[in-house]
Amino acid sequence: MAERMAHIQLPDDLGIENAILPGDPARVDRVAACLEQPRQLMFNREYKSVSGLYHGTPMLVISTGMGGPSTAIAVEELSRIGVRRMIRIGSCGALSPRLNLGDLVLVQGAVRDDGTSAGYAPVAYPAMADYEVLTACNHAAEALKAPHTIGLARSHDCLYGVNNPALYEEWSRRGVIASDMETATLFVVGRLRGVQCGSILNVVAGFHKDVAESVGQYQSGEEATADGEHREILTALEALALLNR
Repeated sequence: MAERMAHIQLPDDLGIENAILPGDPARVDRVAACLEQPRQLMFNREYKSVSGLYHGTPMLVISTGMGGPSTAIAVEELSRIGVRRMIRIGSCGALSPRLNLGDLVLVQGAVRDDGTSAGYAPVAYPAMADYEVLTACNHAAEALKAPHTIGLARSHDCLYGVNNPALYEEWSRRGVIASDMETATLFVVGRLRGVQCGSILNVVAGFHKDVAESVGQYQSGEEATADGEHREILTALEALALLNR
């Protein structure tokens, strides 16, 4: 008899190896619109899941919620049901003036300024994308002609932290180009569990712009960031289909 995971509520005999991980449950439906034969699976807490096919490749789409703790739970339980590749599709604030709204950041490594990844490994342990997944994402973005940059992100836990502007400046000077809340956890937990992971971030807040305010504008459907979201969805799907061949 199949065992269901406690939080994502998916069975351990689902048999899908490729997963796309948006943070927002509403984004699951927008990914599902790009799939053949989409099927609603479960919706428990922040974990909404859909399965389907993309160019014949079985895909699982499941939201992780916001931040490291819920992301770690998703990665842990997905790894236990046989998922072997995961690509996060998320939002970020730009820490570089070279990035425009709707640009994609393909994260090669993340600064571990979050609490969750510290519970898994000391901070000296790197949070790195899987090379094959990162390469496939780059190939897919190039084929789609999606504006994108490969670079470093900083993952943190405090969206409304009073010291955020100074911290953003500090990490920007060190060559970090984007800020999010989940990538470091994904990379650390995924690698420890033997899962190939990547992260594609859509720029929804420009350099020196208020991230929380910009996220609100993104949710209201701002055109550039909505286009960026569609491009990151297609990039992730194409990358996983490429890796599955």
